[in-house]
Amino acid sequence: MSLPREPVDIFWHIPQSELLQKFNTSSEGLTSDEVDTRLQYYGPNSLKKQKSSGAFILFLSQFKSPIILILLFAAGLSLFLLDSTDALIIFAIIFLSSLLGFWQEHQASNSIKRLLAMIRITVTVIRDKVQKEVASENIVPGDIIILSAGSKIPADCSILESKDLFVNEAVLTGETYPVEKIARTVPHDTPISKRINSLFMGTSVVSGSGKALVVKTGQETEFGKISDKLRLRAPETEFEHGVRRFGYFLMQVTSVLVITIFAINVYFSRPVLESLLFALALAVGLTPQLLPAIISVNLSHGARRMATQKVIVKRLSSIENLGSMNILCSDKTGTLTEGTVRIRSFLDTSGNENEKVLLYAYLNAFYETGFTNPIDEAIRIHQKFDLSSYTKLDEVPYDFNRKRITILVSKEKKYTMISKGALLNILPTCSLAETPQGIVQISQVKGSLIERFEELSQQGLRVLGISYKEINSVTITRADEASMTFLGFLVLHDPLKDGIVETVERLKNLGVSLKVITGDNRLVASSLGSQIGLSNVKILTGTELSHLSNEALYQQVNNIDIFSEVEPNQKERIVTALKISGNVVGCIGDGINDSPALHSADVGISVDSAVDVAKEAADIVLLERNLDVLVEGVREGRRTFANTLKYVFMATSANFGNMFSMAGVSLFLSFLPLLPKQILLTNLLTDLPETTIATDNVDLELVNRPHRWDIRFIRKFMMAFGILSSVFDFLTFGTLLAIGATVEEFRTAWFLESVVSASLIVLVVRTRKPFFKSRPGKHLIISTIVVIAVTLLLPLTVLQKVFEFGLPPTWFLGVIGAIIAAYVISAEIMKKYFYKKVRV
Repeated sequence: MSLPREPVDIFWHIPQSELLQKFNTSSEGLTSDEVDTRLQYYGPNSLKKQKSSGAFILFLSQFKSPIILILLFAAGLSLFLLDSTDALIIFAIIFLSSLLGFWQEHQASNSIKRLLAMIRITVTVIRDKVQKEVASENIVPGDIIILSAGSKIPADCSILESKDLFVNEAVLTGETYPVEKIARTVPHDTPISKRINSLFMGTSVVSGSGKALVVKTGQETEFGKISDKLRLRAPETEFEHGVRRFGYFLMQVTSVLVITIFAINVYFSRPVLESLLFALALAVGLTPQLLPAIISVNLSHGARRMATQKVIVKRLSSIENLGSMNILCSDKTGTLTEGTVRIRSFLDTSGNENEKVLLYAYLNAFYETGFTNPIDEAIRIHQKFDLSSYTKLDEVPYDFNRKRITILVSKEKKYTMISKGALLNILPTCSLAETPQGIVQISQVKGSLIERFEELSQQGLRVLGISYKEINSVTITRADEASMTFLGFLVLHDPLKDGIVETVERLKNLGVSLKVITGDNRLVASSLGSQIGLSNVKILTGTELSHLSNEALYQQVNNIDIFSEVEPNQKERIVTALKISGNVVGCIGDGINDSPALHSADVGISVDSAVDVAKEAADIVLLERNLDVLVEGVREGRRTFANTLKYVFMATSANFGNMFSMAGVSLFLSFLPLLPKQILLTNLLTDLPETTIATDNVDLELVNRPHRWDIRFIRKFMMAFGILSSVFDFLTFGTLLAIGATVEEFRTAWFLESVVSASLIVLVVRTRKPFFKSRPGKHLIISTIVVIAVTLLLPLTVLQKVFEFGLPPTWFLGVIGAIIAAYVISAEIMKKYFYKKVRV
């Protein structure tokens, strides 16, 4: 088999026949064996390079924290200058902590890869002389692909055939308006934006249909060449923004504390290296270094649970946004309604059922080839006609500006154009109307037609118009859609989904307001609002929207329930306005025109049956088009958010208080309250229960309303519970000094108090209820018991000497136990007061 050794760089200048010959293919496509050979030769059609060292790189990333790196350097220095045993212990503890983070993130990463494999963009391709759907990454040069409205262009291609094929190339050229594509060679120096015979990876079909030859795949495409340079990343979610701000806040606190403690210890003539190790160990204790791992585990755990509810998460960080969402923008068809459109009636201009109206609608639906849609499917199923005497000659495909589709058929040497579309888009093309009395001027019946249209719309029925025209040509264009004869109405009914009223109510109870965005007219939209249980429905039409300034829209948008008669380009504006007005916005859609709105939303939601561009733009894909599964997704998002926030609370309460207390008391003691290796061991043990937080139970009140990341609230929480922790820490210090504890006894007792109290306080801060009224997850309970047991037994084992622990008298343990009990009770009282006084 002969293949081009190098990519064909000027394919837009090469005639079709020569190009097909270069790739040793034909309009009937490749064979399966040829595809396998080319896949090995060219590689998968992907912009991402395969990373064989992913696990190793992930492990190394656990050491990227500057504090960890400095601590490793200082420990390495002590290995040669001081006690090598201490240095090795510090290395071992850091390694174990990093291994823990790596294991959690690696497991999470593998889970997500398995979930993403369930959602794939497919391409219609001709192989072995038949059309079939294949994954886009398996496309190879020489493939022949079939395109229709909504198709994502999977590779760089040359047009072989086209019919009113318009492509959105904004992602590549920045051009906002769709570009028409035709099969014609152009000069070799033609710029990308003018190559009318070429298609490029990453662009999408807006309307029309076509057939194309794949020329370049993967990184050889125009998009592939610039993708590494652009390094585009998804916009930061609200949750990611909150985590980043929290990280900056802790970094500032930690930096000031570490530098101050180190400077003061050096000032008191304590060993420089020991002082540095102590300060850095405190920094490790202050820094929630497991936060990235905890977030990854929480999110992947939530994604796995959501997958069981038929909700697939493409972008993990969108889970928290789904939980924070307080507004859901939804289309009507298939989401609120069954999406199975049914023919209600087919009426002539007088309102009587007319078989000719149904026949012409059937002809139009049977011969259209633009894209699959429920209306044409309903027409074809309702009643079948014998079309053996008809021949299709031409077609003007549907697009979202004309809102109609026109076909040309012949019968007995008569050529008839038939248009079907939104009534208000059909009427302007008509100059005549067919009535039972004969053909009349459209102006004579237009008033009664509009009146009947409004009457049907008020019943929640969708009304299409059917028109026709006899011509003397075998081809048609958009310009021919004029001077048509209006034939009648096609009345459609799309019943509400069972239980949709209850689902909308459940969303409302979860604090999520539904905003319906539909192309239907105001009357149909009003009827829909009443049917789904929206009271005092406020409607804004697309025309009214176009006359509003952005500032005026921001003022009104929160009060609007339904946006009707909306143009495709207005959806994005509505979603953006809702976001600017202070909402976390989810948007569900599956059509070609939904892609910009899905991109703009905090959470873009699509369905597995959606067109490629919508599915690719979405953060979350529903395997079943049902708002019920989305309700469960919202609940899961809130559980995930709540569990992630629990770790933050744990890390900023007891841990912060302990480290702050240790730093403070070190300034007044003649010895370090804990050795660096003891601090790191404390940190490791207290982290262990927190790694199970992803499986913890979440209180119902945290699921029943949206929560947002609030750095001020976290700061107040840290101050309140950190100070409380420090109070009991200093009480412990004072008690130990008062009873004459030796240095080893002091450190051992303080180590026991720190780990046990931090482990128990997790059970307090994980819930807003009294801790005994909220049942923790079993993994959290087990890990807490294990950590406390290990901590109490550690001074009795051979590790006693390694970590330089003493064996305090038994009555010491009673004193420490009493202090811990008082601390837990005080934390419960503080929690009740805190949540009562501080608004979340």
